[in-house]
Amino acid sequence: MKTEMKAKIFQYIDKNRDKLIETVQKLVQIPTVTGNEGPGQDYMAKLYNDIGLAVDCFTPEIDIVKKHPTFVEPDLSFAGRPNVVGVYEGTGAGRSLILNGHIDVVSPEPVCMWQYEPWAATIVGDRIYGRGTADMKAGLISNYFALKMLLDLGIKPQGKVILESVVGEESGSGGGTLACFMKDYKADGMIASEPHNLNVNIAHVGILYFRVKVMGKAAHGGLAHLGINAIGKMYPIYLALEELGNKRGQEIQHDLYMRGSGRTVHLSIGTIQAGDWPAKVAGSATLQGRISFVNGETEEAIKELICTTVNKAVENDPWFKEHPPLVEWFGWHNEPWYQDPEASFVKSFISSAEKTMGRPVELIGRASGNDARFGPHFNTPSICCGPKGGEIHGYDEYVEIPSVFEYTKALAIFICEWCGINE
Repeated sequence: MKTEMKAKIFQYIDKNRDKLIETVQKLVQIPTVTGNEGPGQDYMAKLYNDIGLAVDCFTPEIDIVKKHPTFVEPDLSFAGRPNVVGVYEGTGAGRSLILNGHIDVVSPEPVCMWQYEPWAATIVGDRIYGRGTADMKAGLISNYFALKMLLDLGIKPQGKVILESVVGEESGSGGGTLACFMKDYKADGMIASEPHNLNVNIAHVGILYFRVKVMGKAAHGGLAHLGINAIGKMYPIYLALEELGNKRGQEIQHDLYMRGSGRTVHLSIGTIQAGDWPAKVAGSATLQGRISFVNGETEEAIKELICTTVNKAVENDPWFKEHPPLVEWFGWHNEPWYQDPEASFVKSFISSAEKTMGRPVELIGRASGNDARFGPHFNTPSICCGPKGGEIHGYDEYVEIPSVFEYTKALAIFICEWCGINE
C-alpha cells in the first residue's frame, strides 16, 4: 500500500476524531439490552444507508437457524429484533471480508452502583463510560467508520466488504451471526470487533449452562420442624460445585487463555432461587450456573462431571435417596473454538495491524464466548480484535478513546490490503 494513501487514512481519522466518538456516544445512548435491540438497529441501518451500502434488515427465522448444531435456544422472541447487514459489493476480484459486531448489551442493573449514568456515554479524560461502550459498540462503530473513511476518500475496495450488526450475542447469538451465515453472508475472512485490547483472539473455551433442582418439604413457618428446607439441602451442592470450579481453575491452564483472561476455565454460580413465602419452609430450590472447558474435553464428559459432583455431594443424606437432585442443561452451549494462527487471513491481519500500530500484536484466547466461533462451520477463518476497555458486564464499563482511533485505522488499512484497492 502506498505511503501517501496510508497518510490520507491517518489524516482522515485525525480530522474526524470528534465525529467518530460522537457516533459511538449516540449508539451507546440508545439502550439495547438483549431483547430490545430494535431502536439501535434502526440507527445502524441509517448509518449503513448513508454511506451507500446495500442494506438488509432481516428478522431471524427460528425454524431455519434451529436446524444448525450450534444453535442456542433464545429466551426471547426475535420479533422486532432484526439483524442489519450492509454490503459494499467491491469493484473487482479482491478477497471479501466480514466486519461483525453485536448491538445487544447486558443489563446495567443495579444502576445505583454506577458512578456514571450507564446510558449517558460520559467522557472523562480518555474514556467513554457507559453500558456497551467496550462490549461492543465502539468496535461496531469502528467497523462502520473504517469503511466510511475509505469511501469518503474515494478509496474503493476491490473485494466485497460486509458490515454486520447482529442481535442476541449475549444470549448465544442463535439469531444473530449464525442467522447471517445461514442467509449466505459469507466471506474469505471475518473479524468480530470485540474488546480485546488491540490483541488478536484466536480461541475461546467451550461453555455450558446448567441448573440443579432440589425438592424439600414445604411447611408453615410455625411448624417448621415438620418441613425439609430446600435451601439447606442445596447448600452442600453449592459448596461442591464451588470446590470443583476452584480445582479445575488451578489444574487446567493454557497459555492463550492465561494471556487473554488470566485464567483458563471457570465454574460460576449465577442464580439461586428458593421458596415463595417468608413464613413457609422452602419446598424447592433451583441453582443455575455456567461451566467452561477446553480442547480435549467434551460436552458429554463435562455433563457427567457436573452430575457426578452433584450426586456425590448429597450421597450420605437420606432425604436424597427418594428425592434425588435433578440436573438440567439449557441455553448457551458450544464446543471450544480455535482458529489456526497459521491461516493466511490471520497472518495477514497481524502483519497489517503491526505495521499500522507500530508494535507487536499478541495472540490470545479468552475464557468467554464470542461469535467468531461460527466461522469454522462456514469455511470462514475468523478472529476477534477490538479496542481497549474495562469493567465489561460490570459497573462503569468504559472504552479507551485512543484505542478506538488506533483500531479504526488498523481496520481501514487491512480492508485495503486484504480486499485490494485500485491505486
